[in-house]
Amino acid sequence: MDLTQAQEGKEYIIRDIVTQDEELDAFLFSLGCYSGEPITVIAHKKGGCIISVKESRYSIDTQLARAILI
Repeated sequence: MDLTQAQEGKEYIIRDIVTQDEELDAFLFSLGCYSGEPITVIAHKKGGCIISVKESRYSIDTQLARAILI
């Protein structure tokens, strides 16, 4: 399951990051998105979602949300 299917307000553990782009991998890693890290979807918005990782909130688009498997 990826973040687009996550329930709002529920904490999940990141299982994998699936991208074909090394730059995208590095960007997600810089946000704290890597395997084993807790993540929460705060809200689903049109075209993306708001997530909470490592006590920070980020707005990510649908492409990034689909790359993060939980």
